[in-house]
Amino acid sequence: MPTSDAIDYQILGDDMQFTLVTLDPGEAVVAEAGGMMYMTDGIAMETQFGDGSQDDSGFMGKLLNAGKRMLAGESLFMTIFTNAGKAPAQAAFAAPYPGKIVAMDLASLGGTVLCQRDAFLCAARGTAIGIAFTKKLGAGFFGGEGFILERISGDGLAFIHACGTIVDRTLAAGETLRVDTGCLVAFQESVAYDIQMVSGIKSALFGGEGLFFATLTGPGRVWLQSLPFSRLANRIYAAMPKVGGARREEGSNLLGTIGDMIGGRS
Repeated sequence: MPTSDAIDYQILGDDMQFTLVTLDPGEAVVAEAGGMMYMTDGIAMETQFGDGSQDDSGFMGKLLNAGKRMLAGESLFMTIFTNAGKAPAQAAFAAPYPGKIVAMDLASLGGTVLCQRDAFLCAARGTAIGIAFTKKLGAGFFGGEGFILERISGDGLAFIHACGTIVDRTLAAGETLRVDTGCLVAFQESVAYDIQMVSGIKSALFGGEGLFFATLTGPGRVWLQSLPFSRLANRIYAAMPKVGGARREEGSNLLGTIGDMIGGRS
């Protein structure tokens, strides 16, 4: 029996998208604190500990879930938007930066999706948002997202957001895809995740793609972003003038360049 509310939605906009959720009486959606764009009459808003899953673990359990969410880069609180009226009502949730929103039907994806930190936007009530630790040391150190990934579980709709254009690939059993570590957004739990060092010293040092690739082996679906937010932020920072009008030239910071090479944020 489904545990998540069945909600209707639209994804509107082009590069600055938002999700418009339509709720029948009694239905609810959970979102990051501060993610709401607007809501119509009948929507009641409540901020609480926890992750939106409908459990009875009590205060300590909810506090533990909140602590896990903080490790995943999310806020301590979740906000629940419930239609407390007698007619359908709507709530809209906006993306925090340019990119695309992807709707994920968790029931059709095996119940769980792993994604980069800060990717979660909103989901039907009953969805659990927790953390997953990378199992391999190399993937933890050099995989772009560190040791902690975000785990989204349930049987309803969840919405994630990433920078640039989102590419959805389905990998067959044993099929491997090598990805820039910063371009990985999400993948099914059935997909094996690891890292691989770039072959060849010249390619590693001067290829501009970093020292490591993320390797994804099927079966399962993966979602990639064309523009990692860290890459966008680095380019904006490089173009910003310093105090006194002097510009920061690219390559002027040797340590920063080496860090970008390792992390694949060129």
